Amino acid sequence: MQVASWNVNSVRTRLGHITDWLKTNPDVDILCLQETKVVDADFPKAPFEELNYHTYIYGQKAYNGVALISKTPLDNVRMGFGAILDADIVGDLDDQKRVISGVLDGVRILNLYVPNGSSIGSEKYEYKLRWLALLKQYLIKTLEETDKLNVCGDFNIALENKDIYTDEKRDTHIMSSPIERETLRDVLAVGRSMEREHLKEPLPGGLADAFRKFTDEGGHFSWWDYRAASFRRNMGWRIDHHYLSPELYKQAKRCWIDLEPRKLEKPSDHTPVIVEY
Repeated sequence: MQVASWNVNSVRTRLGHITDWLKTNPDVDILCLQETKVVDADFPKAPFEELNYHTYIYGQKAYNGVALISKTPLDNVRMGFGAILDADIVGDLDDQKRVISGVLDGVRILNLYVPNGSSIGSEKYEYKLRWLALLKQYLIKTLEETDKLNVCGDFNIALENKDIYTDEKRDTHIMSSPIERETLRDVLAVGRSMEREHLKEPLPGGLADAFRKFTDEGGHFSWWDYRAASFRRNMGWRIDHHYLSPELYKQAKRCWIDLEPRKLEKPSDHTPVIVEY
């Protein structure tokens, strides 16, 4: 199975790029989109249906929005944290449409658009940390149901120093501050101490970065600012990830970043990341 993640920065603006990419990547079974920026009623379903894909969407006007584009129908599609968490726990954290998941061939694929956070110490930064804390609760509940989980999307966090082109102001920069990194590591550790009746032992390592299973070196990025010729100069950040539960991590065959869409005219500032298992 191949699962791709791509922040397209407006599905309608990038529609031709997306459909062309699907045509040239026929082995991709499901494409997870973030930042679709469109209400469900206006989502351009027809071009995907003409290519025989099934669409599952969870959007809002002008901001955020996530979608699943799948070759085959998905089972048990869920939208928002509130699909499995109590409303009093979720609070206002489903107001922004950032979470969608579905099951394909026994694998729960969870597509996320993590808040950016704007600037350290801001209200949006605190919102991001609250959102990640709720994500941990959501993952705990999800892992009670399945051993096969692929969590992907735009995380808006570069977890390691080598995931950024420069060390300058790293600790005081949004998406790489120590608190953001520590919070995400805590989220990814979920499952390490969980015992479940149908498992012989606890999950040994939480959720693991599929890309780092195959590539340890730096210099590989998935997002480049539109300014300062950042893409041409490879001044990027690796903030788009696939995190896999242990069983899937063992099965993973490769994970790669496709740079070609970022070379197009008027591209998204992100490019696809694909995992195969």
